[in-house]
Amino acid sequence: MPQMHLPIFPEGVTHINQLIAFEKRDGTVTYFNGHMPVFSHAHDDTATFKMITAQFCVQGTARQVEIQKAFGLPAITVKRAVKRYRELGPKGFYQARRTRGAAVLTDDVLLAIQERLDDGKEIPEIARELDLLADTLRKAVQAGRLHRVEKKQLNPQRR
Repeated sequence: MPQMHLPIFPEGVTHINQLIAFEKRDGTVTYFNGHMPVFSHAHDDTATFKMITAQFCVQGTARQVEIQKAFGLPAITVKRAVKRYRELGPKGFYQARRTRGAAVLTDDVLLAIQERLDDGKEIPEIARELDLLADTLRKAVQAGRLHRVEKKQLNPQRR
């Protein structure tokens, strides 16, 4: 007659449910199924943390509420991770975030502005010519997307 295998966890783990537990040690989070480690990641690796906890939920190993309680997370955080896992899979947690491109300062507009700056025109004048906000141009200069031509300064201590 086969003997039952009881879920025996290592000492010092935090239980997520009867099947899964985790332990934080030396900057690493390790997940256990009974006494067997099943996954580990760096303590500060949030992308992998979200991926593995969402995987536990999608596979039915843990419920979302169990993940929330075990790690002290808001419900929406777990729901978003599970949705991302279902839609994109594990790779969805490691993709670069999508951002909007330049709405006003496209490459052509930046080139036109830079030509005017090189000719020595001032930002308010360029903004009026191109029907743009002067503040938009100032921010682009501060961000390094545009550069002003330095004006020559007269030496006040000429001899």
